[in-house]
Parts: sequence; C-alpha cells; structure tokens
Amino acid sequence: MIRVLIAEDQTMVRGALRALLDLEDDLEVVAEVGRGDAVVAAAREHRPDVALLDIEMPGLDGIEAARALATAVPEVRAVVLTTFGRPGFLRRAMEVGASGFLVKDAPVAELARAIRAVVAGERVIDRELAAAALAIGATPLSTREADVLREAADGATVAEISRRLFLSEGTVRNYLSSAIGKTGARTRVEAARVAEEKGWL
Repeated sequence: MIRVLIAEDQTMVRGALRALLDLEDDLEVVAEVGRGDAVVAAAREHRPDVALLDIEMPGLDGIEAARALATAVPEVRAVVLTTFGRPGFLRRAMEVGASGFLVKDAPVAELARAIRAVVAGERVIDRELAAAALAIGATPLSTREADVLREAADGATVAEISRRLFLSEGTVRNYLSSAIGKTGARTRVEAARVAEEKGWL
C-alpha cells in the first residue's frame, strides 16, 4: 500500500483528492494538512511515501515545502500540484528535489499513475509544462534581482525596499533597472508581474 499525504489549503479540494485517491486499491491517504509549514511535521508523524503539495498554501508554498521535505524527511517523495501552468514553477520545483509536477486539472487516473511512478523512483512532469520550460529557459534574474522585484510587486518604494533588504537605495535602483530590462517591462510593478507569470519569483 502506498501511503499519501495531501497538503492543500482548500478544504473542498483536499476532500475531493482524498475521496478520489481512496478509490484506488493500492493508495491510502494517511494525512491531510492545509498549510505548507505543517508538511514536515505531518510527514514525520505519518511516514507517507508521497506528499502531494499544492503550489499555493499559507505558511510555505508547495515548492518551499518540497525543499523542506527533501532536507528533513528525504525518503518522502514530493509531487507539486498547480493550477498555474507556469514553466518557471516547474523548474524551481525540480531544483528543490520534487519528484513530480502536475497541473490540477489532470485526470485522477493520471495522478494515481504519477504517484506510483514516483514511488518507483521516476520523475513525473506535465508534458506541456516541460516543453514550455525548455522553450523559456532558466530565469535570467539574479537572486538579488528577484528579491528586489518581489518587494516591488506590491508597489513598495525604493526606500522601503532598501530598508527591508538592507541594501542602499542606489543598489536597489540598479537591481530594479536590470530586472526591468531583463523582463522587457516598462515599470518595476510590470516587471514583477511578468516575472511572476513566468514563475521566476
């Protein structure tokens, strides 16, 4: 029997996933959590074989939860589920050690096959996203450019970003200018939106 942990913040979606997976003879949902920062504790307590991680959760997002699992409970294989088919998310999920990356509208039979495959040691990736990720390539943003853009996304001023990140205002302006150029945007807010849509943030 393959033991499954579901991490999904929407109660209805979590319940539906559990009900559908419990119909499979060889799958058993052993735990459910609604927050990304509850994943490691649940994995330690219930010892699942696979953790299904929603990409957007409070506490930690699915990618950071996968990273935490890989460090704390490396025997648990992480499969990230997303509503957002953003190639950059796929690349980041693979970089932190996720074994699978699927969109939520995939048929449940496909999800069940993916769970079995990752337990067998395979990596399972949505084909369309994989092709798009190859076409887009890796993020052009440096770590610091991404940090600055994240802060700029909600309209923070240069002075506010400078204080939050402990950088000089001139350095913040340089990072913003570079990030705007790399995203092809006209403003820093637009650059943040473009980078987020591509999954670079």
